[in-house]
Amino acid sequence: MKAWLLPEYIEDILPAEALRIERLRRDILDLFMVHGYQLVMPPLLEYVESLLTGTGHDLDLRTFKLVDQLSGRMLGVRADITPQVARIDAHLLNRSGVTRLCYAGSVLHTLPSGMNRTREPLQIGAEIYGHKGIESDVEIQRLMMKVLNLVRVREVYLDIGHVAVFRSLVKRARIGHGLEAELFRAMQIKDVPVLRSLTRKLDRGTREGFTVLPELYGGAEVLALARRKLPGYPEIRVALRTLKALSEQLRDVARIRSFDLADLRGYHYHSGVVFAAYAEGWPNALALGGRYDEVGKAFGRARPATGFSMDLRELVQVSGNGAQARAILAPYAPGDAQLQRRIEALRARGEVVVVDLPGHASSRAELGCDRKLVRRAGKWVIEKLKLAAKA
Repeated sequence: MKAWLLPEYIEDILPAEALRIERLRRDILDLFMVHGYQLVMPPLLEYVESLLTGTGHDLDLRTFKLVDQLSGRMLGVRADITPQVARIDAHLLNRSGVTRLCYAGSVLHTLPSGMNRTREPLQIGAEIYGHKGIESDVEIQRLMMKVLNLVRVREVYLDIGHVAVFRSLVKRARIGHGLEAELFRAMQIKDVPVLRSLTRKLDRGTREGFTVLPELYGGAEVLALARRKLPGYPEIRVALRTLKALSEQLRDVARIRSFDLADLRGYHYHSGVVFAAYAEGWPNALALGGRYDEVGKAFGRARPATGFSMDLRELVQVSGNGAQARAILAPYAPGDAQLQRRIEALRARGEVVVVDLPGHASSRAELGCDRKLVRRAGKWVIEKLKLAAKA
């Protein structure tokens, strides 16, 4: 094996894609900021106790761990930035009102989280802290849809669930942690026979509630069906009303919507609505999010919170827009003061100007140039570069 080969599902980002990613990162952060979201930059490494606080097993197995040579304590390389932002809100900012935060940075996973996915996503996202009403859920999902619109994603499919339905059934049946874990695993793959077997000793209403959850997937009719088939526990009724209200208030931004009451993604730290955005032709979710009101509790304050995150690398692939050559080629003439002033003036207004160093054989395409500076009538002017004819 070559020493310079990269690990599986880890790869370099080359200039063309890197440019597209960086442009998109700036555009998305600008979108967040004009909506009042403030940028934070958590560290790549933290002590494991802090990094995994409040997230249960959802991140534990996905987190790379190593020993700190200074303290001897166990460190973790972040697998998700969201818990770090919750720590910043609860422990460092310590504000009493609503706080809107956003972030962008690399995370590292022990295993790829989906088909053809990298183990080093470039995560970007936004969070709202300090508001527990449906209004913040609507705001965060509308913002997510604006990002997808910015990327020019067509036919967005918004999938919404609510973990409080499953939690309510567990709580009412007074189920222990062992059985809860088994039910959770069966619900993840919607294995109805196993669910029937695991719940056979429970009362009829709760048993039927668990076994019907995998069937509660589809359009608005699912909510009506859930009201008829699920036990009438207050928590379940509130969850169903929330989902209905979300569907109505997102009607103008999410043309295709579905509900999945067996969706327990992030179950160990999500506390309410969970959602995912999909696009036609892409197997993985382009955005994931939900409400996680209890994560901040471990940092001193159980602040209401909702947010979403995305992988910039995937968004660039979905957008399908290649970075066009937009640079200007300038001749190498360090003694020409007029040329140097022209170059600096172009760069000051945002143009990319590449000086054609002597003695090299790079093609114009490699340099990313589609125009050139030439002297005409004693002035340096911009002209289009002619493409070389193919042999």
